[in-house]
Amino acid sequence: MREASMALASSSLRRRAITAFSLGPLVIAAVLFLPTSAFGLFFLLVLLLAAWEWGSLSGITKAEHRLGYLGLVGLCVGILWLFPSLQGPSLVLGSLWWLFQAVQILMTRKIDLIEGPRALQLVAGLLVLLPPWAAVMQLHRAPDVGPGLVLFLLILIWTADTAAYFVGRRWGRAKLAPAVSPGKTRVGVYGALVGAAVCGLGLAWALGLDGRHTLLALIICAAAALISVVGDLYESLLKRQRSMKDSSQLLPGHGGLLDRIDSLTAAAPVFALGVVWALT
Repeated sequence: MREASMALASSSLRRRAITAFSLGPLVIAAVLFLPTSAFGLFFLLVLLLAAWEWGSLSGITKAEHRLGYLGLVGLCVGILWLFPSLQGPSLVLGSLWWLFQAVQILMTRKIDLIEGPRALQLVAGLLVLLPPWAAVMQLHRAPDVGPGLVLFLLILIWTADTAAYFVGRRWGRAKLAPAVSPGKTRVGVYGALVGAAVCGLGLAWALGLDGRHTLLALIICAAAALISVVGDLYESLLKRQRSMKDSSQLLPGHGGLLDRIDSLTAAAPVFALGVVWALT
């Protein structure tokens, strides 16, 4: 039995590695080499795939209804594209949404199963999916450093998530939100903050920031890392409400696309707000 379990874990790890090494270079190339307009289309495709999965989390089973939701998401992104002045307010709205969810999740003691479609959750999906698009567009179009800022955001989230995992696994005892995600610990969050601090110092060095702006960069990275944890927890909450392990089986060994970008959806608006308001 133990050998079978180890073999299964090894197979899963191999699938995860293949998927990661296949998609990673594609994402990096899109960030660094596509012009902002083309990158906007690329990220829109990512969000439409995530919207399909969001329909499942919202209890929508009919394909035509999910396609209709994809059309709504695409229409809203088109409005943000045609009227860039709306992108800033969408970042504020998205950030406030995640602050609200942080309070709600930390107060959650019991999760009830939900059946059937939930219209309000479809509306919530717009708050989850649209601000990240506006965020990466705001970052990517920044003169000279735009693509680098988007890539940095991805590195920041990956570093914070990895640090939280290993620190929590080694020293974690007290659970952060046991009803939502028993594996996440408070010590793991401290690890994420340390990882974010390292990234913040790297960003300050790369941009040649003075002492005041270095401090701001550290605060922005810490805030983005903290809220990225909320994004992960929120998707875990939705999956538990539906008795789902993954948002889909789109990515072998990784589950669904939402399972991979849940931290990004929360962190991107906060990070972009901080960069646009404090560092530019």
